[in-house]
Amino acid sequence: MRSRGPRRLPVEKYVDGVLGGDRMVLARAITLIESQLPSDGDLAARLLDFLLPHTGTGLRVGITGVPGVGKSTFIDALGMHLIADRGENVAVLSVDPSSPISGGSILGDKTRMERLAVEERAFIRPSPSQGHLGGVARRTRETILLCEAAGYRNILVETVGVGQSETAVRSMTDFFLLLMLAGAGDELQGMKRGIIEMLDGMAINKADGDNKPKAERARVEYAGALHLFPASADGWTPRVLTCSARTAEGIADIWQMVLDHRALLQGNGCLARLRNLQVLQWMNELMMLGLEELFRRNQAVAARLPLLRDEVHFGRTTPFAASRELLALFRRQPDGEESQRETL
Repeated sequence: MRSRGPRRLPVEKYVDGVLGGDRMVLARAITLIESQLPSDGDLAARLLDFLLPHTGTGLRVGITGVPGVGKSTFIDALGMHLIADRGENVAVLSVDPSSPISGGSILGDKTRMERLAVEERAFIRPSPSQGHLGGVARRTRETILLCEAAGYRNILVETVGVGQSETAVRSMTDFFLLLMLAGAGDELQGMKRGIIEMLDGMAINKADGDNKPKAERARVEYAGALHLFPASADGWTPRVLTCSARTAEGIADIWQMVLDHRALLQGNGCLARLRNLQVLQWMNELMMLGLEELFRRNQAVAARLPLLRDEVHFGRTTPFAASRELLALFRRQPDGEESQRETL
């Protein structure tokens, strides 16, 4: 008989392994919470309940940037600075683009982080985006908590840099860093206002060799652009620095910027308020995901949905009418209340 997946551990084994820093158990625990099997949901919820008191102490940093800016090389250099220079550990949650055919994860980032990939004090977890929020893995928040419970004090979350992924990562991290390249003029025109308003710092990468003067000019122009935006409510003024992920020049300064931001927010109470807002948003997201799951599992909806998709596709009905019909079916389903109770 073909196996249907890895054998699940008792919740106590997961808890002991994660709290003990066992990387194999941590990886299996993350696989559990990423699972979309209903049978895994209760076990994952119990695991998170046990581990929650051991979380919240990590420094959560979101990192984004357009493709080609060197995010993976930058994270490799930053992680090595934390490990080799500061004697700390680091967890990297790198959200990979999912294959449009299989939905699987294209594990390219782990191979590009060559030094971190072999470090005992580094944990790298590439996760398939599964189409959720333009590239942010559905369970990234829970994965952050598991890594903190396992003793990782620095959590780096890399986005794919498309769609709504930046907004989602910003909502689950303490510091949001945007990586850019030199050549400021044109890029300034193309920068999304929403991203600029979210960021806490910017780093101009590949500031080495003949490119160094250009990177410095870009730094000055970007810094000038940031001053046009309203001051942050937490009292922090976003900074623009230059760095070279290849030579590691400027990497220590960027991390010091992250630490300065952390110290300020801890001192004025804004970090606690930020975390409180994040957990409320997390709760709202989970409610919406749960409602969508209940909706799709409804028998009447599941039977009618494929037909209505064809109707909309061929222009025989409108999306508005189709959605209203499906919602009406969901509300009328005689056994809906019972089936929803079982799902919950």
